[in-house]
Amino acid sequence: VQLQASGGGLVQAGGSLRLSCATSGLPFSSHVMAWFRQAPGREREFVAAVSWSDGSLYYTDSVKGRFTLSRDNAENTMYLQMNSLKPEDTAVYYCAADPRSWLYIKVVVPTEYAYWGQGTLVTVSS
Repeated sequence: VQLQASGGGLVQAGGSLRLSCATSGLPFSSHVMAWFRQAPGREREFVAAVSWSDGSLYYTDSVKGRFTLSRDNAENTMYLQMNSLKPEDTAVYYCAADPRSWLYIKVVVPTEYAYWGQGTLVTVSS
């Protein structure tokens, strides 16, 4: 299983970025995919998740209305459209996946995920 995150960069506050997570080798169709982020000196935190089988979405409160998670089933790719970016969104963003249905995992807990991408840095300047 491989996850490849990309799309990070430097953007001014109020700007937008779109992250991508290309996947290969995921063994089941009912898996969960998610975005997490980790700012310097802080723990990795949950951003958003999708249930791959039915498209159900879940966001952390701080990004609701600004970030949108989407997916391309044919390409096995997940996206995170980030609008109205704030300096506090600065972090390394990671995509993660787990083969279990999200009915059986705690989607906001990083240790629940079996597979991780390498991370992509998002820097939002004020």
